[in-house]
Amino acid sequence: MEAQNSKPVSYIGPFITLVFLFFVVGFLTTANGQFQAPLRSAFLSGVGDLKNTFVTLITFSWFLAYPLTGKVGSDWVTKFGYKITLIRALFVMIFGLGLFFFSSWYTVQFPFSVVHLFSATVPVGYFIFLLGSFVVGASATILQVVINPYLVACSVKGTQSIQRLSIGGASNSIGTTMAPFFVTGIVFGGLAMEDVRVEQLMMPFLALMAILAVVVGILFKLSLPDIQGTKAEEGELLEKSVWSFRHLTLGVITIFFYVGVEVSIGNNINLYAIELQNTGNAFHFFGFDSLTLFGLNFSIPALMATLYWGGMLIGRLVASSLSKVPPRVQLTVTVIMATLFSTLAILTNNPWLLVAVGLFHSIMWGAIFTLSVTGLGKYTSVASGVFMIGVVGGAIIPLLQGVLADAIHGWRWTWCIVLFGELFILYYAQIGSRVKKMVE
Repeated sequence: MEAQNSKPVSYIGPFITLVFLFFVVGFLTTANGQFQAPLRSAFLSGVGDLKNTFVTLITFSWFLAYPLTGKVGSDWVTKFGYKITLIRALFVMIFGLGLFFFSSWYTVQFPFSVVHLFSATVPVGYFIFLLGSFVVGASATILQVVINPYLVACSVKGTQSIQRLSIGGASNSIGTTMAPFFVTGIVFGGLAMEDVRVEQLMMPFLALMAILAVVVGILFKLSLPDIQGTKAEEGELLEKSVWSFRHLTLGVITIFFYVGVEVSIGNNINLYAIELQNTGNAFHFFGFDSLTLFGLNFSIPALMATLYWGGMLIGRLVASSLSKVPPRVQLTVTVIMATLFSTLAILTNNPWLLVAVGLFHSIMWGAIFTLSVTGLGKYTSVASGVFMIGVVGGAIIPLLQGVLADAIHGWRWTWCIVLFGELFILYYAQIGSRVKKMVE
């Protein structure tokens, strides 16, 4: 691969940088979701039977940013290039974390500042947190508009595009695996979720803001060259709509279902497990209510979330070595297994089977993205922005699941939503990803 000045460029440094940023995205995405249960205790004691609905709005606000800001990311790439877009996105993330801090501070300082919605009484600080969740989600969107196509296009000796995405995904999974332990073990010191207080939410966000400020400073000094043929030049008109590529359009729909089912399990499995725990279903936790690791006490529901994301890490590490297995084959095999385990989890009312689905979800993002941008050339960066629209599934599907859980007073049968999503991914793997009127 050559840079725009036609001189050979080493992309090893940029590759490592973007892999690290993928870690940041994964860590913050999952940490945001893991704040659901603590926030339900800290903020939502006055919402009555609507707790599941309000708590899943946190995930909804995060992923709502993807369809609304994906185009912003691709426009910034066209106008400013990859490096400046990354730096701008990180500044947006720091601002969003500041809103997280402010939401907790405001609630502590003004405990009687509330909004009455129907029968619910909700602190104003909760809505500030929702805004912060949207802003940090916008930052994660723009980061991924840069990271995904860059990892596909940058030439690193001895790797293929699907491998580089898998390596980036493995880094992302390290972040998602660490986040539940960070939230429950470090931030809250192993406290039971119902014992968490609002003031305990402040300092972790200040620490994350400081860390990201250091990352921005380092990024300013690093070289991150643009890659020829992956984006339109500023002012250049594209001959046709990116939506005219059928396999991309169906890929956006598929990523809607994939991110939706991935986040539903990762963020809601602990709520499902807590429900079973409260109803005395000790079978599902092998008789244990908590586990002590590294001197810290963790609840079994939090451990389930960690194991789910840990399964994704293991799967991505394995996938990073599968240079000769086509993305379509990888996607087909893993979605069949995910469908099987999801079905068994519903039939047996056993959340441990949902934990196992993480292993099979691991390679789906990379496979779907690779299949979606096949042959797009200079449309690739625009397609990456469009692709982010589908990530709104991470907002809608978990929220629908939370609403359904409130409506039917339980989580068990809500996992049928996940099952439907897996079946659509299988359709894309076998039929929808076939490129029409183009040479694959």
